[in-house]
Amino acid sequence: MIKKTIVLLVLAAVAMTPLFAGGSQAQPTFELALVTDHGPVDDRSFNQGAWEGVVQYAEEHGITHRFYRPAENSGSARLEAIRLAAEAGARVIVTPGFAFSEPVFIAQDEFPEIRFVLLDANPARDGTTRIGDNTLSIFYAEEQAGFIVGYAAVREGFRNLGFFGGVSVPAVVRFGVGYILGAEYAAREENVDVTMMYRYLGTFDARPENKTLASTWYNGGTEVIFVAAGGAINNAISAAEELSGKWVIGANVNQQDLSPVILTSSLKQLRVSVYQAISDFYAGTFRGGEAINLTAAEEGVGIPDDFSRFQRFTRAHYDALLQRLISGEITIPSSHTLSIPGDLGLQRTRVTVVN
Repeated sequence: MIKKTIVLLVLAAVAMTPLFAGGSQAQPTFELALVTDHGPVDDRSFNQGAWEGVVQYAEEHGITHRFYRPAENSGSARLEAIRLAAEAGARVIVTPGFAFSEPVFIAQDEFPEIRFVLLDANPARDGTTRIGDNTLSIFYAEEQAGFIVGYAAVREGFRNLGFFGGVSVPAVVRFGVGYILGAEYAAREENVDVTMMYRYLGTFDARPENKTLASTWYNGGTEVIFVAAGGAINNAISAAEELSGKWVIGANVNQQDLSPVILTSSLKQLRVSVYQAISDFYAGTFRGGEAINLTAAEEGVGIPDDFSRFQRFTRAHYDALLQRLISGEITIPSSHTLSIPGDLGLQRTRVTVVN
């Protein structure tokens, strides 16, 4: 029932939210706002995960809320959408994604009375980073999230893996680094050799050429592709569905219901963390001026509870792995500047970077 309610709310918001390319039409007041990153709010990925946190808190507490989609994929359009939300009475504005770094840097000074929740970035402009007292930056340990699914894939029995990253922004790079190292860790445990095809697509959109690439990889022996590339997951799904025994791993939110070929998803607890930030605001404990990093220890990353599509990787394996991550027995580089895979010290995993 909760899931259906969220979907209906998203659709209702889509119906009432115009494209913000200009105009002076009067607006009612909306207290909570989300400005989408590139793509729709119901993208089944980063935007939707954050929006669900807004919707959940707003519906539970009877607070008006609205999302705003920038008129184009640019920093100036994102800033304009933030200004529209401010003009409409927003007290908290959630901005999901690295591309909001500069728009929030500007907006936090322009609207000091508004609280900003910035996901996956710090406010920055022209090399200067500054988190205002009215801004909370939330990061997630994508390196751990990627590690978990890379480990799970190899423990499941896959030996030929693939990775689709959208754009090589820090969060996506950390997903990829973690995925490689998780596969490597499991390969050493299993005493096997693993190969991995690795590519940044240059987009988070679904495009025909992405399906062509996925099909080529699958036909060449790749068994499972981890897709940290937004809407491009639909291309990998389409390719996998046309073949037998091919799988896809999702990212950011639970995407298992998109298709039976989704093995699992590498989760960032977007809904939970956005909900908590809004709750803190209304409780008077908003963590302005801070940057927090949510790891496995804070239940900030993980995979869904549904293990039914695994044949070998079990909940017990997962729980044991989480404990090793939480205790620090396993540590994973969080740098997004690593050369992939040159600086990773791989022994049992051979990565082919496709340009």
